[in-house]
Amino acid sequence: MRVRVVLALLAALAGTGSAHRTTNQQDDGWRALAGASLTARYQGVDSLRAARALVTLDAVGRLPGLRETGMRAVLTVAPTREVMDSLVGGRVPEWAGAVAIPERMEMIIPGGRFWPASPLEEARILRHEWAHLALAYEMGNLRIPRWFNEGYAEWTAGAWLDGGARRLGMALAFGDGPPLDSLTLAWPRERVHAELAYLLSASVIQYLVESSGTRGLETFLAEWKRRRSYDAALRGVYGATPAQLESDWRRWVKRRYGWLIVLSDSALFWAVLAAALTAMFLVRRRYRREQMARLRAGEPPDTPPFWVMPDDATEASRAESPVDPRGPSR
Repeated sequence: MRVRVVLALLAALAGTGSAHRTTNQQDDGWRALAGASLTARYQGVDSLRAARALVTLDAVGRLPGLRETGMRAVLTVAPTREVMDSLVGGRVPEWAGAVAIPERMEMIIPGGRFWPASPLEEARILRHEWAHLALAYEMGNLRIPRWFNEGYAEWTAGAWLDGGARRLGMALAFGDGPPLDSLTLAWPRERVHAELAYLLSASVIQYLVESSGTRGLETFLAEWKRRRSYDAALRGVYGATPAQLESDWRRWVKRRYGWLIVLSDSALFWAVLAAALTAMFLVRRRYRREQMARLRAGEPPDTPPFWVMPDDATEASRAESPVDPRGPSR
């Protein structure tokens, strides 16, 4: 996936954006570029970002598990944070890279002047928001649980492969993740907690894919759409209730991404190994010191009494006995 993203970005920078048709400037100051699957709106100097986004998203193709094709959406490049908030209809978290609005089949991304993301991170964010729109287009007006919506988008964007599993393992090693219901009812807004929520949700999709492949995920979404019930489709395809799914997933994710993946991280592994070797060295040195002290305590003195000559012993005893100043007693 990284190769496709890099090639798409290089193509955009090389001038493939000239294949997009620039429409006339609208009365509100917006310009537009028409791509194969969406139209990009921009203002001022954001034409390069709009063209790059078109190339990236046109190269995505059909997403895993989805059957519908022919979706067309609008991408708006907001020139300022205030414009982005007004287009979304509320304040966007500072850490949010972009926003998808399925009701309008529109995604809104920040302009280059206030979005310091790298090209690869930009492509990942675009794919994430595109997955939101594609999933909503596939499922129609069905209500999609928040964790499934965000998990599918995060899993599709490839963040799960780009160190996401390791970060989840680090989080799970030092605590337990929140239940899926809490991700549905109160999606966290703080960056650290939100990243953990995204990874936890993506791990559920990964669990489903490992259980039955992308074909199983496609069958599940089709059954969900046909029955118009998430619970019924889950029981019909995977043979589990939502509670059973969460229980099985929790056991799987702790076993798969717990301490084992944390210790498999090279930097942490060598740090733990160095600390263990240092501790072993200190314990060994202390043991040897104590052993040497016991050996020295049991050694005979340098001049034992049976080696001392009689005269020497007499003089030694005189030197050690006290002298009475009153002289010898009578």
